[in-house]
Amino acid sequence: MMHYSEQEWMKYVKNELDKDVREEYENHLYSCDQCLESYLMAVEAEEAELPMISNEADFTTLVMAQIADVKRETAQKSLIGKKKKSIYQSSFLHYSIAAAVTILLMTTGVFQSITQYAENVQNPNLQEEPSMTQGLVDKTFAWMDSLEGKTKEVDK
Repeated sequence: MMHYSEQEWMKYVKNELDKDVREEYENHLYSCDQCLESYLMAVEAEEAELPMISNEADFTTLVMAQIADVKRETAQKSLIGKKKKSIYQSSFLHYSIAAAVTILLMTTGVFQSITQYAENVQNPNLQEEPSMTQGLVDKTFAWMDSLEGKTKEVDK
């Protein structure tokens, strides 16, 4: 397994890598404890350069408000984007048609004829012909029996 160096993880922490490479690094972290250690060391080394949060409670409130705004905007867009379903797109119509067709097929006897056909396919009344191998074996035994009978006649 390939491992990334601490310098490479430093580039990751500083966001100096392309998106595809970053995803590759992230996926690698799931399966490699050694690289996870290197990543954590790189984060510790860069921790001093990261901006400090002056008031954590206000920061959390601000982030939660932004999330709520995004959710509200998404909900409004989805309501605007929804159109009224036509009668042909309703599930009730589809189920009603399926039920009607089922009742029609049951009353006309289509299902009964299908089950009779299936029984005939499963239990054919055809006589099976013996296989070619079985025929050869039978002929071989008959020939051996005839040889045995001839040798008994000669011995007498």
